Amino acid sequence: MRAVVQRVSKASVTVDGEITGAIDQGLLVLLGVGPEDTAAEVEWLSSKVAHLRIFADEDGKMNRSVVDVAGGVLVVSQFTLYGDCRKGRRPSFVKAAPPAVAEPLYVRFCEAMVAQGLAVGRGVFGADMDVALVNDGPVTLVIDTP
Repeated sequence: MRAVVQRVSKASVTVDGEITGAIDQGLLVLLGVGPEDTAAEVEWLSSKVAHLRIFADEDGKMNRSVVDVAGGVLVVSQFTLYGDCRKGRRPSFVKAAPPAVAEPLYVRFCEAMVAQGLAVGRGVFGADMDVALVNDGPVTLVIDTP
């Protein structure tokens, strides 16, 4: 699995003119699933994201997690994170999991974040989405599962 994690002061996802998920302070997680990914990767990545210490403490140091600051998490599926642009001008997406594999793991990731006590907003799997965000910092990290 691959996640692009952005610390945000607010973020939302809109599909066909309707907001499907929104958060204030927290994390926007763009989530890509590879064909070999399993529930084990979901558990590892969800714990890693929930406990990343990227929010400021009272001394201004990045020492608190989204759990610590009671922030929200907006999770958006994004198969294009597995796009391979090394050859030609059109990305290849053969390293992205097919929807039948990716969607259940996306749902499971969202559920794992809820299980850690986080308020979770979601995009709509497979939909064309408009994602709006205010990146706080900016802080943006790319995390791949082992």
